[in-house]
Amino acid sequence: MNSYAPGTPEWFSQVHEEVIDPSRRIVDPHHHLWPIGGSLPYGLDQLHGDTTAGHLIEKTVFIECGASYRNDGPAHLAPVGETEFVAGESLRDPTHLISGIVAHADLSRDDLNDILDAHTQASHGLLRGIRDALARADHPEVLAIPGRATKDLYKDANFRRGVATLGTRGLTYDSWHYHYQNSEFLELARAVPSTTMVLDHFGTPLGVGPYESQRDEIFTQWKKDIAAIAQCSNVVAKLGGLAMPDNGFGWHTAEKPPTSDEFIAVQKKYFDHTIECFGPERCMFESNFPIDRFSLSYTVVWNAFKKMTASFTETEKDALFRGTATRVYGLAS
Repeated sequence: MNSYAPGTPEWFSQVHEEVIDPSRRIVDPHHHLWPIGGSLPYGLDQLHGDTTAGHLIEKTVFIECGASYRNDGPAHLAPVGETEFVAGESLRDPTHLISGIVAHADLSRDDLNDILDAHTQASHGLLRGIRDALARADHPEVLAIPGRATKDLYKDANFRRGVATLGTRGLTYDSWHYHYQNSEFLELARAVPSTTMVLDHFGTPLGVGPYESQRDEIFTQWKKDIAAIAQCSNVVAKLGGLAMPDNGFGWHTAEKPPTSDEFIAVQKKYFDHTIECFGPERCMFESNFPIDRFSLSYTVVWNAFKKMTASFTETEKDALFRGTATRVYGLAS
């Protein structure tokens, strides 16, 4: 039997699926991008390779990932280089696929408005929000992508002021954090109800290291946390990002990637619960590529989303695949 390295074209070629519902309009509200020589080999060409593989991806939203920061000038403006890079890629792309940018800024700074002005100018009209993530790894040694946020950032008065500033400027606050921080995110959402907040990746339930043997207990508490967060009307949920190595499903080291049915078998319960709590009008499917690409292909992940919602109404499907993201990020419909 052939043994292919995970993530290679040969590895992905072992699972071939026909695209389901190919005319379904989709906005992918969560992906990353790097310049040549960046942290991952995923630039505009690779993004187009995925988004033109069969599903009807009309628009995308780039989410900050530390790419192409400025090497000179004030450190607090270094992330503006990432916005410049992504806006430039969108401008040179005839399809203008990337239709929004969620950038990074230190929300605790007194000069936040000046930083946001710089991002706005650099974005050429694409700035839609800021992600100053809460993610703080308690066991960074076992994680592929350990978050290094300041402890108790959600409590900081300056940080909360910054999150509120985003709301006054019509920008979203996006957060990536871990399952044990869902209560922190909930407290922040309650404290700043005037800002639209986006919960990334279901709050990242971990499944490696000390969390590997606690999956059932984590899921039980996670369900309670999601139900509580959903009571905050200013929060919307991104559905995806559960195929990262740190989620612990092990596909990134498997002999072959999962099919959409195999994906659904272990992850559908997370999607079902979140949609039940938030409603389709406050949920949006996301690819989280290329991070989830460590585990499965773009075609398979969107097939899985379509299979999971086969019994939904057309209105519900449109919200999940396109409408919610279009509204929340202020994209042209």
